[in-house]
Amino acid sequence: MGKDYLDLLDLQERIKESIEEAFPERLWVRAEIASLSPRANGHCYLSLTQSCGGKVVAESRAMIWKWQYPQLKAFFEQETSQSLKAGITVLVRVQVSFSELYGVSLFIDDIDPAFTLGEAALERKRNLEKLTAEGYLEMQQELGLPRLPGRLAVITSATAAGWGDFQRHIAESGYAIGVTLFEALMQGDAAPASIMDALTEAQEQPFDAILILRGGGSELDLACFDDFDLAVAISTCPLPVVTAIGHERDVHIADLVANRSVKTPTALADLFIDAFAAEDARIDAIEQRIQTAVLRRRQEKLAALERPLTELVHRLRFAFSARLGDALSTLSLAEAGIRSSDPRNILSLGYVLVTGPDDKILKSVKKISPGDRIGVRLRDGSLTAIVDEIVKTT
Repeated sequence: MGKDYLDLLDLQERIKESIEEAFPERLWVRAEIASLSPRANGHCYLSLTQSCGGKVVAESRAMIWKWQYPQLKAFFEQETSQSLKAGITVLVRVQVSFSELYGVSLFIDDIDPAFTLGEAALERKRNLEKLTAEGYLEMQQELGLPRLPGRLAVITSATAAGWGDFQRHIAESGYAIGVTLFEALMQGDAAPASIMDALTEAQEQPFDAILILRGGGSELDLACFDDFDLAVAISTCPLPVVTAIGHERDVHIADLVANRSVKTPTALADLFIDAFAAEDARIDAIEQRIQTAVLRRRQEKLAALERPLTELVHRLRFAFSARLGDALSTLSLAEAGIRSSDPRNILSLGYVLVTGPDDKILKSVKKISPGDRIGVRLRDGSLTAIVDEIVKTT
């Protein structure tokens, strides 16, 4: 007896009918893009997979028609700031189709970027848990910044506005802070590897710290700073790493594993400027204390010298006063003697003053003879007389 059978084509047609009856409408499907291949004809072919425990448990071919691919690609990249590429998990709307030659295919006509954003948040959470479990979060904390970090390596894009702000703020401070730029991509899929290359290059030179500087952006622009491998590279760097990646609302894994983090490039510059300003203040305080101590010592020495001088001055003043008093007393006595011997005072008492021919005061009759002219001065006038007789007293 012959066996019943179907031609392969008949079987394929029945499968096609069954699939079309089972999936008459478009469906939203969650899957990971295993491969993505835009073709010269404009169509884009994909391989979608699902994994469990690191093992692929489902796989299907998919395609985006050439009249839809440019729009879907641009829409996804605009909304997520990342490329539509292999390795990301997506939520796509598909029409299930079956071909007798190629089997089941999924025709994609829409994509939900919000789902991919949510997946990025989950990936960040998993990375953070793994870093914590393996001890990477604390490694940079064991490194200390020098008190005066004057040799800085900066990893950033040369065209970043934050880089210009940082340089200007350092220059305006007036402190001798040396800054060397190591260029790297600061967003996109290639950013983590680019930053890690710059880290490797910078840590081979004698810098005091390595700075990773960006200065804000959209959530997806900054998603590269949640990369696991980049976090490990920062954590294991032998030099202190300081980050200034996002705005106040943004905290990235790179910030968490770094030695320290600030929010803006200007705040990053202030971190090092403040260190030099604090040292300036400390030196000024020491200088002030030294000046005060020197001045106090000098004052003490002057006081020690002034005490004997003051005592000497007091003694000299006392001695001078005593001698001046004696001199004044002597002068008073002399003055009294002079006044008492003043002829005018004698004449006022009724005495007369007699002068000889030579107009000198006569003190004896021995120097005068009869007939000599003599002068007689009285209290109220004078007269001239001729000596008639001389009588000597015994």
